[in-house]
Amino acid sequence: MTTATFKLIGATAFTAVMAVTSALAGPIEDRIAAGEPLRIGFANIPIWAYPGDDGQAEGFVNEIAVETLASMGYDNVETVVTDWAGLIPGLKAGRYDMVTGGLYILNSRCQNIDFSEPVGNFGDAFLVPTGNPKNITTYKDVLDQGVTMVTGAGYNTVESAKKEGLTDAQIMQVPGPTEVFAAVKAGRADAGILTYFEVKELADKSDGALEVTDPALLPDWTKNFAAIGFRPEDADFLAKYNAAQAAYMGTDEMMATVTPYGYTESHLPGDITAEWACANR
Repeated sequence: MTTATFKLIGATAFTAVMAVTSALAGPIEDRIAAGEPLRIGFANIPIWAYPGDDGQAEGFVNEIAVETLASMGYDNVETVVTDWAGLIPGLKAGRYDMVTGGLYILNSRCQNIDFSEPVGNFGDAFLVPTGNPKNITTYKDVLDQGVTMVTGAGYNTVESAKKEGLTDAQIMQVPGPTEVFAAVKAGRADAGILTYFEVKELADKSDGALEVTDPALLPDWTKNFAAIGFRPEDADFLAKYNAAQAAYMGTDEMMATVTPYGYTESHLPGDITAEWACANR
């Protein structure tokens, strides 16, 4: 972890600081010139991005972003934690300057924000009761059996489920992983779907009540590419950030930092670009 200076603003503090953040909002380079911290926004998503005990940005996506910024000479970083659904609206409103947290590059999101080049490729998986009594491994299984799945509001999995024919009535949308876990464990949903990393962690803490399906059974088009989100008006800074990130991706230094989170060389994005992902996801 880099020795960046962090200040944590919790979601509950947003109302109190709205006037301040609005006054400070502006292109990243203007903030740098004014000596203001760069504000990283993310939801509290285990493994991907979450606040540490002292407010530092932890999780492998945060680590990649913070280390990339450090390589550019920027270590005055402020973390802003919000709900997942507030990430893109908050970025557009100027509450923070960039968003992390495992945000996938999706065409619908590319209409609203710009993305860095990908920081990795990742698959989703289902969280099901142990033994998988409904034999749910794909969206088609959910559709054909007329059962209910649960996922996070605003997650890519909502779009994926609807692409496979599921109706709103079959998709329970909740704030995040904790609520997905509760819904499946209590039987309010027959299966939950999140990223494999999230589902694996939830199953591990279920005391054997829940298990993870094989992510390879989902269609290849459901594999996604995570990146860092920026406002379009920060395009000049994004170009510099991309150059620094490219120099960092896949290095021994990076892999030593992200491996403890479960990120492996198989997750490196390869030659996939943000432009391709915007057009194809």
